[in-house]
Amino acid sequence: MPKMLLHLIFPEQQIKKPIIYRMAIKHQVVPNIRRANVTETTGEMVLELSGKKENLETAIKYLKTLKIKVEPITGDIVE
Repeated sequence: MPKMLLHLIFPEQQIKKPIIYRMAIKHQVVPNIRRANVTETTGEMVLELSGKKENLETAIKYLKTLKIKVEPITGDIVE
């Protein structure tokens, strides 16, 4: 099953919403939150997503429609 590691930056209006849960259900992907830093005004997360390639692509598009900045993480990743 393909996996992607993503860096997400949430706008203030999206911080308190269950976006990751909704994305997982709607697009049939499995999220694994690797790291998160959330305050009242900012939200940042490192998220591992696994699932079918087409589901991963639609999940990322969904996040972007919510004005969440999505950046792929590449390079040396410690497992």
